[in-house]
This record gives sequence, structure tokens and C-alpha cells, in this order.
Amino acid sequence: MAVKRLQFCVDNIWEYSRASKYAAVMNPSTGEQIAEAPVCTGEEVESAVASCRAAFPAWSSKPVAVRTQVLFKFRELVNAHFEELSVLLATEMGKNLEESRGDVFKVIEACELSVAAPMELQGYSLMEATRSHDITLYREPVGVFLGIAPYNFPAMIPFGWFIPPCIVSGNCMVIKAATMVPQTGMRLLELLIEAGLPKGVVNLVTCSREELTALLAHKDIDGITFVGSESVGKKIYAAAAGAGKRVQCLVEAKNHALILEDAPLEWTARRVINSAFGCAGQRCMALPAVVVQESVADEFVKIMKKLGQELVVGAAYDPATQLGPVISASQKASVEAWITKGLDQGAALVLDGRGCKPSGFENGFFVGPTILDHVRPGMSVGDEEIFGPVLCVKRCKDFEEGISLMNANPFANGSSVFTSSGHYAREFARRTDGGMVGVNVGIPVPLGFFPFSGHKRSFYGDLHVLGRDGMRFYTKVKTVTTKWVSPAESQQAKVSTWEGTINRDL
Repeated sequence: MAVKRLQFCVDNIWEYSRASKYAAVMNPSTGEQIAEAPVCTGEEVESAVASCRAAFPAWSSKPVAVRTQVLFKFRELVNAHFEELSVLLATEMGKNLEESRGDVFKVIEACELSVAAPMELQGYSLMEATRSHDITLYREPVGVFLGIAPYNFPAMIPFGWFIPPCIVSGNCMVIKAATMVPQTGMRLLELLIEAGLPKGVVNLVTCSREELTALLAHKDIDGITFVGSESVGKKIYAAAAGAGKRVQCLVEAKNHALILEDAPLEWTARRVINSAFGCAGQRCMALPAVVVQESVADEFVKIMKKLGQELVVGAAYDPATQLGPVISASQKASVEAWITKGLDQGAALVLDGRGCKPSGFENGFFVGPTILDHVRPGMSVGDEEIFGPVLCVKRCKDFEEGISLMNANPFANGSSVFTSSGHYAREFARRTDGGMVGVNVGIPVPLGFFPFSGHKRSFYGDLHVLGRDGMRFYTKVKTVTTKWVSPAESQQAKVSTWEGTINRDL
């Protein structure tokens, strides 16, 4: 198979890089290289920033209703190319087709939300805020943003979470696409350009951390949004915030669900299996740990084992596949090492996914569904993010012990409870540390008109992606205080030091 050499995009022009290094883009289902992405030079990355800076004045000056038209057209083009994009995503990332379609659909959803910008970007005003003074608040675009995308959602994150709210608010963005999965984003940018995007509003590069690091304090970068590992996210947050930029970093998770004895067990188990093994566990809202009430734990684990064994493992683009590969050979090795480590730490092996080799795809990067039982506090396999199809089972005697076990985890993206009790459901929602909470819901990600609201060490920043937070992240507030002078007032000589700033006469 010929290996395709990929390009980068500045000013709506696709160019071959002068890079001396290229990163391999693989098909995780077969283990074959299908493309190579440039490790763009510092000069090429700099040209992307300069292009955005040059485009910002004209783009930010356009009426918001004009900016929304680009997203209306982009949404239609994504719909028209929906299956093409889904297959491309499945091929380079490894999600099964259903999961890949959902990834692409989230781009459409984000466009539908962002075209509400004429409403969401409205400020507010007050006439006669103080005597003869009126005050108006406006929301204005910030400038040029850098979007650093991960490999696990190559459509939804850069072209859903990042670009629609950013550009509809009047900003420009440099997208650093993940070098392992750049083709989906590149194709989406082609469609965005076809939709009428002016040159320089969005530029796309692939590069190494060295070129990326130089951008964190770049004078022409006003804000940074990042999704990825905690170790990298903390460094980005510290560097960018230290340079006076607004920044949001969505990082790791170890989501837990509490299974109480009054939950319908098989119904619950099906949702846990779906949440734990969907996207091969490579998502920050996966469910890699469950805390099960001891009285039903043996039966619940037995049901989950049966359901896990029934999952069809295979090539991502095969419509029959339920569990596709992980992203790379190194990630496969990492996940399998975690399974071994969990056993060394004392966990009990219920289902072993190591050495998984689907027929006809023996060279793919597959890890089968894995369940580890009797995972106790202090075992790193139950506390740290594995990012693979590994489910850890912890046991508790009651609700109080269960929620304490869950809240002891340093990450708090999401959490769920499965119960028939309204009392325990309400107590859980009130007391859990998780920022996104599910009651009998395995993946408690809210629709995009609410924020993706992780807590604790799952998020660094102040304003989350999506929802009203998303629009606020991409805008700055300006207040205008106005006074029109009457003929009588124009004759007054006295001026108070507090003129217009205190709502009473001094």
C-alpha cells in the first residue's frame, strides 16, 4: 500500500512541508502505515500564527450573523460527507463505525449550538445605572487561539469543541492536529474552507512538542485550549497562564460508577460494559472502575464477564465490530503492561484481553475486554488512567463506603450511580466529586448546550468547553459607561472624584 504524504494548511492553501521528519499514520486494525504527517518546521508553524493574526481584524469585524453562515454551510457539507468522514476516522483511529459516526455527529451538533451565537454573545445594559449615566456590557472576540487536539476524538474535539465556538465568536485559530490521526481533521478543514471560511481564520499544522512549546508564550497567541494527558496539560497551563493567556486544559480521568444492591443487575451491567469498552476505553469519559455493593458483587461480575465475552472484536471499519483496536503498538503494550501490573498488585483476573488477535487482523493493535476484580485502595491500576479496555471492580459494604472510595480518587471528570432509590440517587448527585454525574447513566456527558465540566485533576482552567462556558472562554467583556450632558449640566463647575461610580449623592 502506498503511503500518502500529508500537507499542512495556511491561508486556505495546502502545502508540502520542508520538514526533515515525518510521523507515521497507521491503520490500527492492520498495523500498516497508511500516511505520514509532517513535523512542521518552526517557520511553518510561525506562518500559521502570523496568518491568523493578519486575518483577525477583518474576521472579528464581521457581524456575528455573517460568521454563523459559514457554520450553517459547513454543517451541511459534513452531513453530505458523513459516511466518508466516519470511515476515514475509523480507519486511522480505530473506533468502530458506530463510535466513529458519533464522533463526526458531534461536529454537526457543535455547529448547531454555535449558530446560536447572536443570542449567546449578547451583553446587557442598564439605563440610569447612576444619575444620568448608562452602562452597557459587550462581549468581544479575544484574538488568536491555539487548539491542541488529542488522538482519541479527531473530529469532535478540534472541529466541535474548539473551532465552531472560537470562530463564530470572531476569533481565529491555529489547530495542532494529532500526528497519529491528522487526516480526519484535514478533510474537515477542506470542507470548512469549501463552506466559505476566509483565509487565515483557521490554519492547521502537525508538529512536535518543541515547536508547540514555543507557542505557549508567543506574543500573537491570546489563548490556548488543550485536551490530553495531565502531565502535558499541567505544563501547558502553567506556561500559558504565566504568559498572561487564557487557557483551558482538559486532561485525565478515572471515572467510577457505584452499583448499589437495588439496581437491576443485567440492565446495569450492559451499560457498564458499553461505557467501559466503548472506544476501546480511549476516552476521558470511559468507565474504567466500578464500585459494587458486596451483597451483589459476585453476581454482577459474573454477568459482566458473560457480556464481555460476547463482544465482537475486529477491524474498526467492519460493521459487525463492537470493540476495535487501540491507537498504536506502544499503547497496546502499555495497556497489557497495566493488566499484568494489576495482577501483580493482587487483583483477580476475571477476563483477560492480552494477546488478542482477531482472525485476519493478527497484526492489529488489539486488546480484548479485560475485567479485574477485587481491586483495593492503593492499587495504581484502580487509581490511574490506563486508556484501554480494562475494567476494575472495587467492592464496598454500603453507599457510604462506596462514595468515599470514589471521592478518594484525584480525578473527577464523571461519576455515576446505579440504583432504584431516589434517596441514594439524590445523595450521590449532591456529594460526588464528579463534575458530570449520571443517575443510571453510564456515560454522563451532557449535550453540548451544557459544559463538559470536569473537576479536580481532570481540568485546569476556569471556563470549560461547550455550553455558555465555551462562548465565555472565547470572548472578553467590555463595559461602556456613557453620560450625555444636558444644557443645564453643562454650566456646572463641580466634578466629584466619584462621578458616575457611586449610586448615591455624596
